[in-house]
Amino acid sequence: MADRHTGAGLEGGTALGYPRIGRHRELKKALEQHWSGKISADELGAVAQQIRATTWQRLHELGLEAHNASIPSDFSYYDQVLDAAVLVGAIPPRFAQWQDADGRLSLEGYFAVARGVGKIAPLEMTKWFDTNYHYLVPEIGPDTEFKLSGDQPALHFAEALSHGFVTRPVIVGPVTLLALAKPAEGAPEGFEPLDRLDDLLPVYAQVLAGLAELDAPWVQLDESALVSELLPVDRTKLIAAAKKAYEVLGSLEKRPQILAQASYAALDDALPALAEAPIEGIALDLVEGDVPTAGAPGVTGLADKVVVAGVIDGHNIWRADLAKALETLRAIEPLAGRVVPSSSTSLFHVPHTLDDESKLPDHVRSWLAFAAEKVVEIVSLARALDGDQAGVAQVFADAAEALATREAHAGVHRAEVGSRVAALTEADFTRAPYAERASVQAAELELPLLPTTTIGSFPQTPEIRRTRSQFTKGEITEAEYVEQIRGHIREVIELQERIGLDVLVHGEAERNDMVQYFAENLDGFDVTENGWVQSYGSRCTRPSILWGDVARRGPITVDWSAYAQSLTTKQVKGMLTGPVTILAWSFVRNDQPKEVTANQVALALRDEIADLEGAGIDIVQVDEPAIRELLPLKKADHADYLRWSVGSFRLATGGAKTRTQVHTHLCYSEFGQIIDAVDGLDADVTSVEAERSKMDIVADIKAAGFSRGIGPGVYDIHSPRVPDVNDVENLLDIALESIPAQQLWVNPDCGLKTRKYDEVVPALTHLVEAAQAERERLAKAE
Repeated sequence: MADRHTGAGLEGGTALGYPRIGRHRELKKALEQHWSGKISADELGAVAQQIRATTWQRLHELGLEAHNASIPSDFSYYDQVLDAAVLVGAIPPRFAQWQDADGRLSLEGYFAVARGVGKIAPLEMTKWFDTNYHYLVPEIGPDTEFKLSGDQPALHFAEALSHGFVTRPVIVGPVTLLALAKPAEGAPEGFEPLDRLDDLLPVYAQVLAGLAELDAPWVQLDESALVSELLPVDRTKLIAAAKKAYEVLGSLEKRPQILAQASYAALDDALPALAEAPIEGIALDLVEGDVPTAGAPGVTGLADKVVVAGVIDGHNIWRADLAKALETLRAIEPLAGRVVPSSSTSLFHVPHTLDDESKLPDHVRSWLAFAAEKVVEIVSLARALDGDQAGVAQVFADAAEALATREAHAGVHRAEVGSRVAALTEADFTRAPYAERASVQAAELELPLLPTTTIGSFPQTPEIRRTRSQFTKGEITEAEYVEQIRGHIREVIELQERIGLDVLVHGEAERNDMVQYFAENLDGFDVTENGWVQSYGSRCTRPSILWGDVARRGPITVDWSAYAQSLTTKQVKGMLTGPVTILAWSFVRNDQPKEVTANQVALALRDEIADLEGAGIDIVQVDEPAIRELLPLKKADHADYLRWSVGSFRLATGGAKTRTQVHTHLCYSEFGQIIDAVDGLDADVTSVEAERSKMDIVADIKAAGFSRGIGPGVYDIHSPRVPDVNDVENLLDIALESIPAQQLWVNPDCGLKTRKYDEVVPALTHLVEAAQAERERLAKAE
């Protein structure tokens, strides 16, 4: 085995991770075929092996070294946090039927943990730091038996060796695994998963020893929890845990070199815990975090370490300022034993390559770098740092030219858009008082107690996708397209009326994505053909590119909503995506404050709401599922973020009439952390994810004295599991213990786009039946 104390390896630069779903979403397709019974586990495994081999080869061709652990090995069938929990045996007892005598979980059991089966609920899902990726939340209690229950890192390392590549296994670190976990059901009050660190570390020691047996030179342990101040665990306790963990792991005799990495913000006061530990490397996010300076706490500990410097943005798609990045690398050199250029985060947050984009305008394309192009930037920086700046001079010159042409482009800064934003006053952000609105809306809308509704989208069937595809390709006329989409809208309205929902939606058949649809109808955006990134499991999204000043070209949703309303006497919600979510789920320009960009989007939505009202729509939902997602990981930055994010929503809705009921939706939002901001949105009704957490949020709602309409979700749409009437009633009973019935709405957790009708119809039927039963019970209790 290589001398681990030399810091050998990683020469030539590295990336902290790479897109793992496949360049053409091969894993997504194979997963869904397997789940539907169309291919076997062996066939799925063959697809996974091909993706891994192709990725390793691709990274080598892009310039990462084949034999020094510069190539990361971070494949997952579903989620890296779940993988770590499986590796150490942290699987809840309800999944025991899929475990063998040694505690090893079968592949079908793995998917059961991720997705649920029948009455067996999956692990809760929530957002990964401040990104749009969702991870599965481990459940760990005092009695969780940690033991080595998997060998994926070793198997994949050995597999890479068979292809001629010495890779770097990537594993969620022990502190982050525990910090992101929740106490298992039945855990005593005051218990925290982090209390189990001493019991977990021996299992990690076994994992490292197994990799050492294979002569793995490096292992990467992801400890991004150390940058966050949003976790429920006390930060002092968190840092102490990291100090202990890496003293223990670093002192092991039998292990690879350890690269502890922390992305998405600066380590700040946690830096000494890693820098002073007996490990060989630390990876720092130098895009979102500050560059370390001499004299700062912990910096002296970098002198004998490899510092993997994250100067290439792994979370956005803009071409780097290579000259500035090189300056940063050289500024760190005097502080470190050795500096290695890298991405700031795993590159699985960005699409595979610009090579798959044929329709982007040339000027926009020239400003971008996807994962493959970012690896080239990393390799170029490594060559320049190593003294070969002449050899990469043209790469640096091209990057500088791209930055200059972007700044000079006419669409990037538009005078009329800037003038409208500059002219805003406080009145533009304010509606009539809620009590006044609620009284008018109650009289106008005449909704029953516990009104039922959905979040907006209905299943996107193959027929719907085919219609959109045919129209895009010019195979059908616009008139034919409109008629076919109207047909789907009619079917959705009729279905909702049969089920008995109180407030209806048009189903969003015309929308491929809740952000992209608006991006395609607003100036300042472009969309990709193949810019897919993983959101969770097999779910991929295609973020739009917000590159310039934003303006609405004309009404976007009005015709569809007005048509749906013409088909029923019940209220139909107009459906819009909020400004913060449009930013969060796009690749957003990085050349001006996000507040300015958000207000530009908000003004476009404000105009859309006015047109919806003019078309007879009395309820408008402006979805903001991502408002918690963008909450900065540092508390010092919260006030400013919440000011402008809440302000942009209020700007979008501030022109709505008193009689217009404004809804909003939040999902996987750690509701309690931002409840004051949610109140500040001043929406008339807020729906929020709650089913997987079994209504944990209602205590926060009660404690905050939240007085507006609230719809905690009672149907988890991220699982194929169909809740029965009793399931929904039980959740409503929990909600009613904390929320007055006059405030409570009954709805799913999120939109139904990814589900199938044979799941949706019974689930919504049960939802309506449960709401009716609760109404009758409440009436009898009066």
